[in-house]
Amino acid sequence: MLFNTLNFSIFFSVFLFIYWFLTNRYLKLQNLFILISSYFFYSFWDYRFLFLLFLSTIVDFYSGLMIEKVSIKNKKKWLWFSISINLGILAVFKYYNFFITSIIEMFSNSGIKIDTWTLQLILPVGISFYTFHGLSYIIDVYNNRIKAEKNIIDYAVFVSFFPLLVAGPIERATHLLPQVKSKRIFSKLEFVDGLKQILWGLFKKVVIADNCAVYANLIFNNSDDYSGSSLVLGAVLFAFQIYGDFSGYSDIAIGIAKLLGFDLIRNFSFPYFSRDIAEFWRRWHISLSSWFKDYVYIPLGGSNVSKLKQIFNVFVIFLLSGFWHGANWTFIFWGFLNAVYFLPLLFLKTNRKHIQIVAYDNNFPSIKELCQMLLTFFLTTFAWIFFRSRSLEHAFIFIKNIFTKSLFYLPRHIPKNTILLIIIFITIEWFGRKNKYAISNLFVNNSIFIRWFFYYLIVFSIFYYSSIDISQQFIYFQF
Repeated sequence: MLFNTLNFSIFFSVFLFIYWFLTNRYLKLQNLFILISSYFFYSFWDYRFLFLLFLSTIVDFYSGLMIEKVSIKNKKKWLWFSISINLGILAVFKYYNFFITSIIEMFSNSGIKIDTWTLQLILPVGISFYTFHGLSYIIDVYNNRIKAEKNIIDYAVFVSFFPLLVAGPIERATHLLPQVKSKRIFSKLEFVDGLKQILWGLFKKVVIADNCAVYANLIFNNSDDYSGSSLVLGAVLFAFQIYGDFSGYSDIAIGIAKLLGFDLIRNFSFPYFSRDIAEFWRRWHISLSSWFKDYVYIPLGGSNVSKLKQIFNVFVIFLLSGFWHGANWTFIFWGFLNAVYFLPLLFLKTNRKHIQIVAYDNNFPSIKELCQMLLTFFLTTFAWIFFRSRSLEHAFIFIKNIFTKSLFYLPRHIPKNTILLIIIFITIEWFGRKNKYAISNLFVNNSIFIRWFFYYLIVFSIFYYSSIDISQQFIYFQF
C-alpha cells in the first residue's frame, strides 16, 4: 500500500476519522487501534511476514523486562539473546544468499567447485527498519537510558507504527515511546503543517523522483548504448531520484504522524547543499547515520582514540551502512567510497566545520560555498553510480564508458521537462533551506492569494504526473 495510491488514501481517511472521532477519548483504545491498523497496513505487502514482526516485537519486549529484572551478570545474556534473534532474522532473510553466493564465487575463482543450496526468500519489506527500532530499544534499556516498557501494546505500537514501518525514519524508544504513552491533543496548527509536509513529500516523490526514474532507469539498464555525457546525465538524474524518493517518503511519514499528534525524528536536512561529505552525512538519512554513531561508532571509542583506531571506526560505520542497505557488493563499495571521502576531513580535523546550513544569513552562496557544494555533489553522485548499478562490474564499466571522447558530445536524449522541474525544485529547496522542510514557511509573509496559488500549483502537478504511467515503487522499500 503505497502512500501515493488511492488504496492508501481510502485507508488513511477511514483511519483518521476513527482515530480522532471514535477512539480519541481512550488512550488505550486509540493505541490498540493504531496497532491493528499498522498490522493491516503491513499485511498489504505480504501477510505471511507478519510473524517476523510479531517475533521481533515479543523477543525485544520480553528481553527488556528481563534485563530490568535479573541480576547484573545476567543482563548481558538477555541483551545478546535479543540482538542475536534480531540479527539472525535479518541475516537469514536479507543476507543468507549473499554470503552463500560469495563463498561459491570465491572457491570457483580458486578452481574449487562446491555444491550448496540457496533459499528462494522474499525480502520482507521494512525488516531493516523495524529491526533497528527493536535493537535501539533493547540497547537503551540495557544502558539505563529508558525503563523497560511494561505494556506490550504500547511497545508494539512503537515498533510497528505504520507511517514509519516500511521505510523509516528509524525512531528511538526514548523519543517515540513517551508519545505513544501520552494522550494526543488535536492541534489545528500541527494538522495544517502535517498536510503541507505531506504535500511536499508527494511532490518530491511523484513529480521529481518518478520523472527522474524514467530516464535514470533507461540509462542505467542500457548503459552500453549511451555516450559518456548521457551516462553522466543518468547518474545526476538518479541522484535526484533517490533524494526525491527517500526524502519524499520521510516527509509524508512525518506529515502523517503530525496529523495523528506525533512528532517523528527529522530524516533529511537539504543534503545536496552540503559543503563537504561530513556535512552531507549529517543531513542525509539522519536517523540511520545517528543510529550508527550512537550504537556503533561511540561504543567503539568514537574520536577519543588513536588516529589509526579512528580510521578503523570510520570504515566500520560506513561499511555497515553500505551493508545495511542490501546484500550486494555494490552497497559495500558505496560505503567504502564514502569512508575514503571522509578521511581527509578526519586528518585535517575539519569534519565538524560546517554545522549550520550554508549561506544562513545570505540569499545566495559565495563562490567558495558554491564550489564546495558542487564538489560534494559530484563526489556523492559518483558514489551513487555504485549504489544504483546491478554489480561492481557494471559500475566500473559504466564509469569507464563515461571517460571517453563521447563525454564531450551532447546527450542523446535531454529530458528538458524533467531538468526544468529539477531546477524549480532546487530553487524552492534553496529558499526554504532554513526550515524543517522546504515549503514550511514559504510565502508565509506574502498574500494569501499567492500562498494558495502556490499550493494549488503543487497539487495540480502531483495529480498531473500521477495520471502519467511513470509511477515507481519507493526505492527504500527494498532495504
